[in-house]
Amino acid sequence: MSTPSQRLADLGLELPPVATPVAAYVPARVDRGVVRTSGQLPFVEGVLTASGPVGEGGTPPETAKDAARIAALNAVAAAADAAGGIDRLGGVIKVTGFVSSVPGFTGQAGVINGASELLGDIFGDQHIRSAVGVAALPLDAPVEVEAEFALVDVSLIGK
Repeated sequence: MSTPSQRLADLGLELPPVATPVAAYVPARVDRGVVRTSGQLPFVEGVLTASGPVGEGGTPPETAKDAARIAALNAVAAAADAAGGIDRLGGVIKVTGFVSSVPGFTGQAGVINGASELLGDIFGDQHIRSAVGVAALPLDAPVEVEAEFALVDVSLIGK
């Protein structure tokens, strides 16, 4: 069975550096066998990959879906850092995705599929999820993704 780090490599991806918080919070925290991340924005090298609300006259949904994928990868990086490595993450429990939406836009689920599909490719499992439309997000980001991961009991690996 392949590990999350192997699947990440198979996808041609590397974990980015953990994004520096833009306010008073930490990127991720371990609590009772679960790693929870703060909301992650679609930063690449400290720059948002897209901005503005999603929908007609704003950010195209496909661009926002790609941004959700990037935000999810940032969430994995934050969780892996808190857990001591990506292979300590046993799978995704829950994803919450926020989509800055123009009035009338109802395609939030499709946008957040960018995050869910990437996480499924890395961890090979399904998770529970919410996809929520909001009026605005920090720094005018089109999406924000937070996730919860189960921790692997590393003492059982190889037994």
